Amino acid sequence: MSKTYKATGINLKTQVFGESDRLVTILTKEYGLLTAIAPGARKHNSSLGGRSAMFVVNEVLIAKGRSLDKITQANTVKSYPGLAKDLGKLAASQYLAEIVLSQALSENPQEELYELLNEHLSRLENVSSKNPLQVVAFLCHAVFQFMALAGFAPQVDACCLTQRPLIADFGAARNQVGFSINAGGAIYLDAWEKLRSSQNLLKQEEESTAREVEGNYTSPQQLPHDTYETYETIHHSQELPTLSRRLNATELFLFQQLSQLDISLSDAVGNTQDQSWLSVEQVLRQYAQYHLGRSIRSAALIDSFFAANYDATVFQ
Repeated sequence: MSKTYKATGINLKTQVFGESDRLVTILTKEYGLLTAIAPGARKHNSSLGGRSAMFVVNEVLIAKGRSLDKITQANTVKSYPGLAKDLGKLAASQYLAEIVLSQALSENPQEELYELLNEHLSRLENVSSKNPLQVVAFLCHAVFQFMALAGFAPQVDACCLTQRPLIADFGAARNQVGFSINAGGAIYLDAWEKLRSSQNLLKQEEESTAREVEGNYTSPQQLPHDTYETYETIHHSQELPTLSRRLNATELFLFQQLSQLDISLSDAVGNTQDQSWLSVEQVLRQYAQYHLGRSIRSAALIDSFFAANYDATVFQ
């Protein structure tokens, strides 16, 4: 890389730096994630002031520095003013920024991640204010697509235990599907119960055998050598997944729509008025945090916004 270089990127994080500067973290198509100083950006007459704000897309000219690079010129390509005008949209966009910051690499082209982020920010900005719950629907779709790009999207079309197709049965009296983070997605509850029962039975049989063997000998020294070998044998059995949540038919149906590339999802899904999207977001959040290895701090704003404005139940 030469002493100066050009890049097109979107600002994902800003920090106060020095007396009047700003430290900006940018996701660029050409070089991935980079951090540079925007000199004088906090001065009221600075040309870099607005250009160094969150979610502004710029074509930047950057000078290499010993420790930190410096933005010498910036031309705005696109911005998302509508995000800052709505608290729900702003919280959702910051949520996505955290996920992207966790996934992005430095000194590597990140064009696909860059394009995907801009696409979802644009869609969030255009969500109708008449149905704020759609913000959560679009947020869930974006999170799912980011996880798919990273290669760890949850499996929601087939059971993780049996690989049987998962079907949302709206006529069922009880939940038929569960979601397991460590199993990687959705599972049929009857398959999970069957596995649990078989493991409990196997455990009981092993304990019974152990008690029977111990009852035939007065001390461990009397146990024959081949008995020790028997108990050292490793039996491979399928691990019982931990159920993170049980999903009703609506929640499973919504999960399955998230794998579609089209954000419209469908008129029926896009117009969902109940709080099912909030439940889906909670499950996706836990799944994303598990795989990213860190919490999504901005998600607390989503909880606060909907709890305050819609008396929404926040599932933990």
